[in-house]
Amino acid sequence: MIDVLYFAWLRERIGAPKEAVESQAATVADLVEELKSHSEAHALAFSDMTSVRVAVDQELTDMSAPIKGAREVAFFPPMTGG
Repeated sequence: MIDVLYFAWLRERIGAPKEAVESQAATVADLVEELKSHSEAHALAFSDMTSVRVAVDQELTDMSAPIKGAREVAFFPPMTGG
C-alpha cells in the first residue's frame, strides 16, 4: 500500500488530499497511468504532466523513479519563491 499525496490544484481536481493505493507499478510513471484509470478526475489531474513535480518518500525525483518499497508518493505543482 502506498500513500499518494496531492497538493494545490491536483488536490482540487481529484477532490482529496491523499489516498492509499494498492499498486503494482514499478515507477512513478506507471503509478500515474494506474491513477488515471481511477476516475475522470484523476485522468484530468494527470492529463498534462509537464507542470507536475513528484517526490518519493519526501525526496524530489522524476517520473522514471522506482517506487518499489516506497511508502509515499507526492504530486505537486512547481514551487515558486517570493
